[in-house]
Amino acid sequence: MKLLLTNIKELLQIREQDTKKIAGGAMKELPSLKNAWLLLEDNTIKDFGTMDSLADISAEKTIDCTGKMVLPTWCDSHTHIVYAGNREQEFVDRINGLSYQEIAEKGGGILNSAKKLQETHEEDLYKQSAQRLEQVMRMGTGAIEIKSGYGLTTEAELKMLRVAKKLGDNFPVTVKTTFLGAHAVPAEFKGDKDGYLNHIITNMLPKVAQENLADYIDIFCEKGYFSVEDTHKLLQAGNSYGLMPKIHVNQFNAIGGVKAGVVHDALSVDHLEVLTNADISVLQNSDTMPVALPSCSYFLSIPYTPGRELIDAGLPLALATDYNPGSTPSGNMNFVVATACIKMKLTPEEAINAATLNGAYAMGLSDTHGSITKGKNASVMVTKEIPSYAYLPYDFGNNNIETVIINGKTIE
Repeated sequence: MKLLLTNIKELLQIREQDTKKIAGGAMKELPSLKNAWLLLEDNTIKDFGTMDSLADISAEKTIDCTGKMVLPTWCDSHTHIVYAGNREQEFVDRINGLSYQEIAEKGGGILNSAKKLQETHEEDLYKQSAQRLEQVMRMGTGAIEIKSGYGLTTEAELKMLRVAKKLGDNFPVTVKTTFLGAHAVPAEFKGDKDGYLNHIITNMLPKVAQENLADYIDIFCEKGYFSVEDTHKLLQAGNSYGLMPKIHVNQFNAIGGVKAGVVHDALSVDHLEVLTNADISVLQNSDTMPVALPSCSYFLSIPYTPGRELIDAGLPLALATDYNPGSTPSGNMNFVVATACIKMKLTPEEAINAATLNGAYAMGLSDTHGSITKGKNASVMVTKEIPSYAYLPYDFGNNNIETVIINGKTIE
């Protein structure tokens, strides 16, 4: 099917095929065409140009985009969207003064979610997760990474990853899956972190690999969770199964996790709310993508990733939601982009680059997603009539996305 978008006020994020990520000062540039047209054929971006160059194209459907912007769909490279139930009581606990760590110490946090998930049937887990996925698709997310990590038993972790794979099979959105068995130490291994880590490596990891359930491997490298030594051990084991790392680091403390990630050629290091000069230096000599999760900082009232500092150091930056029941119960990438501008002082151009092409890179998808490029996946969104693309983060409380097309399919 041919779908033609015409009279586009501005067609954003036009890139050549060899542009895989945007770094440093280049992130302030957002290539575009004004008064443009865009042709999608089946699931592929076929062609585009200015209206004065539009030839007679026979398309099954034409959308008049007068006064509207068109840009690639958001690429959300860090989510935990497969989970059971919710944790709104912990939200109230934090309002009443308990910290994230204090909630975890009294049985809340990740262990709370793990207990609920272990008790939830796979079919019910799929239904809950599918509702969330449909919601984020309608808000413009066209590619998404989904982690395990709320199972913490072999069967529950496999269940999460099977659900994530099934979501990718049943919806047009592109899904990448990450094995995060090392998210926390479960109650049955309390006081025996090394035993649990060995259990992950000898029991969980081989079964994840055998069923081909994960693209990446992850670990929560943080005080009170898993050490840098643990991180080296797990990532080396993951490498033997062909799993590239995408790791949680520097959320509350800088303990050397960024360097560990880079040593193991991590595709991304995510969170980075606490960052040192040494962390920045090691990233400058790597292909690893720093990923910020500003809605997590917003929800937990913790510092924001110093994105301005990273970009000014010549580094790239990606933005993602961290959608999960405890620290970010939202998958709204529009809010993430706005928050990055408002709280992290990114320009609209930087934030859009971070949430599209750099987000695609952080999932290994920059060859197919994240930009308006001939031959890439036909995943784009049409805004409502707005004065400029800066209006998207400026008008942060409202939905300014009118039409979402993912893999050539219009999302109703």
